[in-house]
Amino acid sequence: MADGRILFEREREDMAKIVQLIFERKNTNVAGGNFSFKTTDKEGKEYIIMTPTMMSQAYLGHVSPSQILVVEPHTRKVVAGEGGLTREINMHEAVYDANPEIKAVLHAHAPNSMFWATSGLDMPNLTEATQKVEYIEVLDFEPNCSEELAEIVSNHIKTMAKKTLPHEFLLDSHGVLITTGGETGMEAIHSALAILDTVEWNAEIAYKQTIFQKLGILDGYYSKGVKIGTIEDLMKHEPIYNKIVKMTVGGD
Repeated sequence: MADGRILFEREREDMAKIVQLIFERKNTNVAGGNFSFKTTDKEGKEYIIMTPTMMSQAYLGHVSPSQILVVEPHTRKVVAGEGGLTREINMHEAVYDANPEIKAVLHAHAPNSMFWATSGLDMPNLTEATQKVEYIEVLDFEPNCSEELAEIVSNHIKTMAKKTLPHEFLLDSHGVLITTGGETGMEAIHSALAILDTVEWNAEIAYKQTIFQKLGILDGYYSKGVKIGTIEDLMKHEPIYNKIVKMTVGGD
């Protein structure tokens, strides 16, 4: 602390607000999840700004900036912060190492996305707001916090044909993992928050379009007025997202 200010005060204030907002929107549950983004000090040394473990069970989703951690990468030394370090730091580090362009990692237990994650099916990506995320695939199951899970995620990112950002993965039975880039880590974590929220809407819409196909009301998955796939494609793990209609730049 210098001049009465905590280390990386602005960044930690921002992360504390994001934690509260995600809980208020019910985009994660009491089991929590974990969020991080990269930042650098005045000398250019890199750190990870990260949520503490037990942020939901112990802190009920209300954390102060001083509880947000400042972590030294790879040594996992907590440079500042009152909370404990989550065991899933291994997955966050693996993601950052797999693609240096990634500036933020957000893992949450968003309910509608969890439906697709536990089904073992990729999520059809149908809405205009989520088109930039492209293919929302489910990865193989490995236990939470395990080195095996970190390795699966890392290897998948390294071997992806397209390494475009942002991206969202479904972690089988465990939740979602969002990776984003940007000029700064704070910009990236804001992008990840927007994706978490918009993909939750998409998850419910994809479920309902699946039901409509089974009822015979639709003959496939529709996005921006065109058919982009079918249930048969879903079962074969064919990527279902809109590659036909040009993506819109900007928001409403």
